[in-house]
Amino acid sequence: MRFDLSDLRLFLQIVEAGSITRGAERLHLAIAAASTRIRNMEAVLGTPLLHRERQGVQPTPAGRTLVQQAERMHGELAQYAEGIKGQVRLMSNTNALTEFLPEPLSDFLATHPQVNIDLEERLSDEIVAAVADGTADVGIVAGTVELAGLETLPFRTDRFVLVAAPAHSLATVERALFAEVLDYDFVGLDRSSALQRFLAEKAERIGRRLKLRVQLRGFDAVCRLVECNVGIGVVPATTAERHAKTMSIHKIELADDWAVRKLTICIRRAADLPIYARDLVRHLAAA
Repeated sequence: MRFDLSDLRLFLQIVEAGSITRGAERLHLAIAAASTRIRNMEAVLGTPLLHRERQGVQPTPAGRTLVQQAERMHGELAQYAEGIKGQVRLMSNTNALTEFLPEPLSDFLATHPQVNIDLEERLSDEIVAAVADGTADVGIVAGTVELAGLETLPFRTDRFVLVAAPAHSLATVERALFAEVLDYDFVGLDRSSALQRFLAEKAERIGRRLKLRVQLRGFDAVCRLVECNVGIGVVPATTAERHAKTMSIHKIELADDWAVRKLTICIRRAADLPIYARDLVRHLAAA
């Protein structure tokens, strides 16, 4: 026999009253029927829920957990009636933040006016650590990082490419390895950018350094200066394709495995997230 919400309500009344007799009276139940329903709940759960004493009853540790879960459920359901209020801590790598998050986030915020999103750009491995230790509620990372122990959902797929001006010596090249272009000047993002730190690490691993002529705050500005032949840049393929319609830039496929970006949503455990955070995760996965 399984217990239902009426059994749970009875249990909560008994705990509040401190007595099976008084709890049963509150719901106009016979004491024997109330006792039987509580015993059935304990049988279903496989653990005692109440310490039965001469002066009344007290919840066991399992009983206190059930009370807490019931209070949390009540609070979350009340949010729907009163208007959900809260803040979601979202961390994202550069690619997802600039290319794929603006539209779904604006749609979500428009339909959830009482939810705020604290959005921070980080490297993928930093995001995984932050989600795992609870510093972030939701992360969007490159699928190349280790995600063991986290719940995941696919988000998007994109890749990084090189862009160059038509007058650049690479303008006739269609495909290249990152290591093959490190002799050229680069137009990059700000030093605090997760992508810029990622590219610097890739260069350092092969004993090289990026020759950065200028660092800017966004991919749009990078493409504008690439068009002026200040240097070459690394941008998402979606960015290059969009700007190629209005700018004179040449796209070069990066042959490195890391250039393919399978973006993944990661959370520690969906059941532990507030309702509005779970709504955000579902929205991002479905968008």
